[in-house]
Amino acid sequence: MKIQQNYSYEIMEVCLLAGKIMLISGAETYRVEDTMMRIAASYGVKDSHSYVTPTGIIFSIESDQPTKTKLIRIMERTTDLDKVTNVNAISRKISNGELNVDEAYDLLKEIEDAKSTYSLALQVIAAAIASGCFLIMFQGQWSDFFPAVLAGGLGFMAVIYFHRLVPIKFFSEFLASFLIGLLAYLFVMTGLGTEMDKVIIGSVMPLVPGLLLTNAVRDLMAGHLISGLSKGAEAFLTAFAIGSGIAVVFLLF
Repeated sequence: MKIQQNYSYEIMEVCLLAGKIMLISGAETYRVEDTMMRIAASYGVKDSHSYVTPTGIIFSIESDQPTKTKLIRIMERTTDLDKVTNVNAISRKISNGELNVDEAYDLLKEIEDAKSTYSLALQVIAAAIASGCFLIMFQGQWSDFFPAVLAGGLGFMAVIYFHRLVPIKFFSEFLASFLIGLLAYLFVMTGLGTEMDKVIIGSVMPLVPGLLLTNAVRDLMAGHLISGLSKGAEAFLTAFAIGSGIAVVFLLF
């Protein structure tokens, strides 16, 4: 099947946009590569190659025309599994022949431009409640529930605020964990809390990179060694930043 040059470029744009949305939203590397190649195959491209790392996507199409290759740089990554699910749904529709190239591209652009499903206020509230629940799960006392809720909510808000000021994850996570440790210390000293360690453990849990660790292991198991190791290193840095912020509080007080 011969593919016109302009049409092959359109197919490449659809594949790259789908891969970009998935990678930014927290999808595994092997899932991104597989989705891009399946979309290309559904549009008649038998020979396509994708190479994905946490910071970039390289995709090429081989046809009767000269081989076309394009690179996309990924600067920011977050967690939005709703967008990953929506892209997978579009990919299945493409595989079933329900969408042409233009329709698929328009739907993917809508997903890319869509705002987060949950507002910032709702995310902070959820992190605060989760902090209190984690405290109980780690056998903390009910008297420490509300101190953990306050420290966890303020800590989650702080990591977002500091990241906007200085777009370096290590510093924002370090400062947020330092704030959590400081609040836990103040709560215990003023009598509002009883077990400082349990309050800290519950409050920092929303900052723990659970999805990142899971994706790192899954990528390593799938044979994507570079992506798996890089995600593992990023998770380690996050854990180190959290531990360092708490350690500074203990050193000071």
